[in-house]
Amino acid sequence: MINYNHAVVLFLLLSLLIFKLGLCTENQSPTNNVTVKCIKSEREALVRFKEGVIDFPGKLFSWVGEDCCQWKGVECDNESGHVTKLNLSNPAGRRRHYEYDGSDKYLSSCSTGRLSSYSKRDVEPSFGYSSRNTYEYDRGSFRSRLLLGDVNASFSGKISPYLGNLSSLTHLDLEGNYMLSTKNLDWVSSLSSLKYLYLGGVKINHTKADWLNAINMLPSLLELSLCSCELEHLPSSLTSLNFTSLNVLDLSYNLFNTSIPQWLFSLTSLTKLDLSFSNLGGKFLDSFGRIGSLKYLYLGGNHFYGSIPASIGNLSSLKELDLSYNEMNGTILESFGQLSNLVKLYLLENSWEGVITEAQLMNLKRLEEFMLTTDKNQSLVFNVTYNWFPPFSLKSLHLESCLIGPKFPFWLQDQSELTHVTLKNVGIVGTIPEEWFSTISSQLTHLDLSNNQIKGNLLYQLVFPNLTKLFLRSNLFSSPIPSNISDLMPSLQYLDLSENHFYGTIPLSISKIKYLNILVLRSNYLSGELPYHWNESQIGLRVVDISYNNLCGKIPSSIGFLGNLSILVLSNNNLSGEIPSSLQNCSIVSMDFGGNRLSGNLPSWIESNIFILRLRSNLFSGTIPRKWCNLHKLRILDLAQNNIFGGIPNCFNNFTAMVDHNIFGYKPIENYTEKAYIVTKGREYEYDRTLQFVTCIDLSGNSLTGRIPIQITSLTRLGTLNLSANHLIGSIPKNIGNMRWLETFFFFFFFFFFLMRKRKN
Repeated sequence: MINYNHAVVLFLLLSLLIFKLGLCTENQSPTNNVTVKCIKSEREALVRFKEGVIDFPGKLFSWVGEDCCQWKGVECDNESGHVTKLNLSNPAGRRRHYEYDGSDKYLSSCSTGRLSSYSKRDVEPSFGYSSRNTYEYDRGSFRSRLLLGDVNASFSGKISPYLGNLSSLTHLDLEGNYMLSTKNLDWVSSLSSLKYLYLGGVKINHTKADWLNAINMLPSLLELSLCSCELEHLPSSLTSLNFTSLNVLDLSYNLFNTSIPQWLFSLTSLTKLDLSFSNLGGKFLDSFGRIGSLKYLYLGGNHFYGSIPASIGNLSSLKELDLSYNEMNGTILESFGQLSNLVKLYLLENSWEGVITEAQLMNLKRLEEFMLTTDKNQSLVFNVTYNWFPPFSLKSLHLESCLIGPKFPFWLQDQSELTHVTLKNVGIVGTIPEEWFSTISSQLTHLDLSNNQIKGNLLYQLVFPNLTKLFLRSNLFSSPIPSNISDLMPSLQYLDLSENHFYGTIPLSISKIKYLNILVLRSNYLSGELPYHWNESQIGLRVVDISYNNLCGKIPSSIGFLGNLSILVLSNNNLSGEIPSSLQNCSIVSMDFGGNRLSGNLPSWIESNIFILRLRSNLFSGTIPRKWCNLHKLRILDLAQNNIFGGIPNCFNNFTAMVDHNIFGYKPIENYTEKAYIVTKGREYEYDRTLQFVTCIDLSGNSLTGRIPIQITSLTRLGTLNLSANHLIGSIPKNIGNMRWLETFFFFFFFFFFLMRKRKN
C-alpha cells in the first residue's frame, strides 16, 4: 500500500510539472524565436563581392536568399545582425612547403603564428599559375620549393571595394586566393573594428605608401598577413602609428628592396614577426631587442649582414628564430645562451665563423630543432668539453660545413630523441658509436652523414624500420650492401651510398623496397649483374644511378616496369648487349650509358622529353634515327666513340632547347645531383649542378659521311659541337657565325681539316 501511494504522488508531481512547462511555452514571447537577419546594405556589399569574382571552387553557392547571415563563410552578431566575420580563405593555398637537399621538410602558413620554417632565399614570388603552382629555387647544395596550393580552389577576379561597408567586421580572411587582386587597400581603412586581416596571396596594386596608410587606420588590428601580395614599397616612416596593438605581422614574400623601417620597432606588442624572403637588407639591427614580447621571429631569405647583436639575448620569450639564407657573418655571441625558451633555431647558410662553446648552449633547455650551416668551410668550430651533457633534448639536428670532429662528440651521443640527423661535412673521422645508433634507430626517419671520413659497417649494425632517407655519400664505408636491406630498412625512399668503398653484388632485395624513390650507388666497387626483378610495385622510383662500378651482364628488361623512372645512369661499367626496348615504357629524361660495351642499333623509340642522351664509348652501330629529330628538349647528345655510319640528319634544327634557353628538359630532382663528363675544349670536364645548362653535340670518333648540314647552324645556344674523326666532306657552313654560344667548334675542326688535308695528299 505504501509503494502504491508513493507511485501515485510521483505521477501527480510529474503531471503538474509537464502542465507548467506547457504554460511557459504558450506564454513565451514570440520575439525569442525570431532570428536576427543581416543588414540590407551589408548584404548588398557581399553581393557586389560575389559579382566581382569568379567562383571557380563554388564556395559561394549558398549565397542566395535575403539572410546573408546564413551564407557560408559569413558570421553575424546575434543581436545587431551586423556581419562580423568573413572567411573565404583557400586552405590549399594557405600552406607553403619548403624543402632543401635531402633534409627536413617544413610546413608553414601565411598567418596567425603557425609558421614553422623554410629554407630558401632571393625568392621572387611566381604568379604564372597551373593547376598546382610551384616555385623552385636551387642554391648550392640546397633545394627548396614553394607550393602555392591548388589554385582550382582559389577565387579569381577583383575584390569589390564595397566590402568597406561592412563596418562591424572584426575578421576578414581571404588568404590563399592567389588569383585574386584588389585595386588598392583604401576600402580596408573603413573597417575600423577590424582585428584580424589575412590577405596573403592576394595581389595588391598600390602606389608607394597607400597600402600602409590604409592599414594605419585600423587601431584595433591584432593580426595582419600580407604575405606574397607583390608589395614593392615599405615606407621608412609614418607621421603617427595607430595599430600599436598588433600581435602578428606577416609581410613575407614581397619585393621591398629596402631596409627595415624604424616604425616597426614601435610595435612593442608583437609576438610574431615574419619578414622572410622580402628582399630586405642592411645591417642586422640592435633595435630588435626592444620587442621583448616576440615569440616568433622569421628573417630568413633576405640580405641582412653583420653579426648577431648581443641585444638578441633580451628576447627572453623567443620560441622560434630563423636567420637562414642571409649574408650574416661573425661569431655567435654568448648572449644566445639567454634564450632559454627557444625551441626552434634556424641559422642555415650564412658566413658564420668563430667558436661555439657551452656558453652559447648551456641554457637552451627547451631546444628541439637546431639547424646551422656556414658557407665558409669549417670556419665555425664547436669547441665543447668532450664529456659535457647538454640541457636540451633535440628532435632535429642539421649541422653542415662546421667542425665538430674529428671524434664523434659526446654531447651528441646523449641525444636520444632524434628523428632527423644531418651531420654533413663536419670533419668526423673514424666510426660512430653503435650505442648511439641503437638508441635512436627505431625512431630515426632521416640520416645524412655525407662528406666525412666515416668508416665501419653501419648498414649491418642495426635495423631502421622508419628510416626514409639515408645519405652516406663521400665517406670511407667499406662492406657489402646487406642482402636483406629491404628488411632492415623497409621504409626507405632515398638511398645514396655513392663515393664510398662498398663492394660485392647489388642485393636483389633492393627491388623489393616498395617506396624507393631515388637509388644512387655511384662510384663504388660493386660487381656482378644488375638486379633483374624490378616490378611495377616500385611505381615511385625516379632515379637509378649505378655509374662508375664494375657491373657486367645485360640491362634487364624488367626496368621497363618502372613507369616513373626519369633518370637512368649506368655509365662506366662493363655492361653488354642491347638497350632493351622496354625502357620506352619509362618516363626517361636522362639516359647515360657511356663507357660500357653495349651494342646494336641506336634506339629509335627515344621519347621527346629526353634532356640528356649519352651513349659514348660503346659498340653501337647503324645510323642516327630520323625520329630523333623530334627531341626538342634535348640539350646533350653524346654518341662519340662508336661505330655509327651514314649522314648527319638535316633536321637537328628541331633541337629547340639548343636554340631557346627557356626550354628545359627537366627540373632538378630533390636529393639527387646528376654527374656527367663532357668533352669540351679538348678536355673532359665533370659537370654536376650546372649540367642542366650545358648544351653539347658530340658525334666524334665514328664513321659518319656526307656534308655538315647547314641546319645545324641554327642551334644558336649550342656550346660544344664535335664532329672530328669522321669521314665528312665539304666545307664549313658559311653562317656558322650565327652560333654565338659555340666555344669549341673550331678546335675540333682543326683536327677535322687536318684529316681532310691528309686524305687529299
